[in-house]
Order: sequence, then C-alpha cells, then structure tokens
Amino acid sequence: MGRGFSLIELVVVVVLIGIIAVIAIPRLTRGASHSGEAALRSDLDVLRRSIELYRAEHGGNYPTVGSFVSQMVSFSDLSGSSFSSTADSAGGIVYGPYLQAIPPLPIGEKKGKTAVATNHGATTAWCYGESPGHIHAATPGVELDADGVKYSDY
Repeated sequence: MGRGFSLIELVVVVVLIGIIAVIAIPRLTRGASHSGEAALRSDLDVLRRSIELYRAEHGGNYPTVGSFVSQMVSFSDLSGSSFSSTADSAGGIVYGPYLQAIPPLPIGEKKGKTAVATNHGATTAWCYGESPGHIHAATPGVELDADGVKYSDY
C-alpha cells in the first residue's frame, strides 16, 4: 500500500479547517468594524481636550463657531484673533495651535469630511456648540453620552 493520505484523513483535515474558519472569521471582521468606533472616540477626545485647552488659555472663552477651524489650527492671541505665525502677532502672548488639522470623520456616510458647524448639514462632520464648548460627530445613528460614544443602531 502507498504512503499517501487516505480519503478519510483528508476529509477530517478539511472539516477541521472549516470549523476553525467558522470560528475565526467573524471575530476578525468584528474587530475591523469596531476600529471606526475606536477612531471616533479618539478623535472626539482630541477635539474636546483641544477645546478645553483653548478655553483655559483664553480667559474662559470657547472658540467661536465661525472661526473654530482657524482658532484650533493657527496661532491666536488672548482675544482669539488668529494668525498664521508668531511674527504676525501684535507682540502679545501667543497661544496655539491646538491641532495640526481638524480630524476627518472616521465613520458613517460623512466619512472623510472635516467641516465644523452648529447643525447636522450635508457636509458637516462635527457639530459644535460654542457656549458650552461641546462637540460631537454629525453622524446619524450615533448616540453620545458623557463618556464618549454609544452606538445604538449604527
């Protein structure tokens, strides 16, 4: 008789590989689907910390909605006026920049967008409320709580 594998041995090996695949593949895809959630939590944390640092350095004032991007990514003075370099300042104390760029939204139908506004517009990625200094993702199906993001029906 030959030294090869019998048909039964080959079938057993194929069945075992199939069982391992059935167990492993869903776990791998679940991990990939939650990477967007982790990125969103991280981006929100960075944005919220930047807003709080701005407020601390600007006498308790939050960035304004109309100038949010420039106030976060440029230098500024105590009044919140933005400028591109320290040479452009009027000689006072210079603050910032707090971010290199506004992070793109990592999930949802607006993925990749960076616009900041007060409401959920078609191109809005981040909704910002100036008076309380709150920011959240402009993504339908995302519920926010004090700890970050809770995905309800995403």
